[in-house]
Amino acid sequence: MEVMSEFDSDRHLLARIHAGDRTACAECIDKHGDNIYRLALQLMQNEADAEDVVQETFMNAFRAIDSFEGRSSISTWLYRIAYNAAMGKLRKTYPNYLSIDETLNEKEGEKIVPRELFDWCCLPESDFATDEVREKLQQAIRDIPETLRSVFVLRELEGLSTQETADALDVSLDVVKTRLRRARLWLRERLSTYFAETAAPTMRE
Repeated sequence: MEVMSEFDSDRHLLARIHAGDRTACAECIDKHGDNIYRLALQLMQNEADAEDVVQETFMNAFRAIDSFEGRSSISTWLYRIAYNAAMGKLRKTYPNYLSIDETLNEKEGEKIVPRELFDWCCLPESDFATDEVREKLQQAIRDIPETLRSVFVLRELEGLSTQETADALDVSLDVVKTRLRRARLWLRERLSTYFAETAAPTMRE
């Protein structure tokens, strides 16, 4: 039996949704809901708000399904709707909220050098296995400035390609690359001191 490709699966699911098949809507939520929730939770940092974003994402998606032409994958389209929903909710909840886009003039060729140079990326894998270290990493990711965080989550945690991330956030490939580089350097600087201290006992042995 021939296995349906992801693209064909999307087209088939989309056709069923267009035809008013309610079970197709449920399948879409089952297939993509967890991924959308993870993104929403990273952006909102609150479970209740993240659940609201997920609900709003699928409601908006199904209302606008006729405008979706299938040039990107359904998941990329949903990520874009979720991102916009999260940003709208943040601005509504916090009237003075500004994303990094509005407070930072990005220079594509700008070089960013972290103040801490300890290369924690080269620590033994076992050093990342403890609950304490995982929590440090999760907290650091939650603290990344919002727009950088959205790129980092989609590329590094959700596994989207650079192009898919650009499509989801409606930005250029260069912007995605710049923000991903900044997010990685931001994490490196934030975590360097902690991992240097973690590695110190091992280095003394």
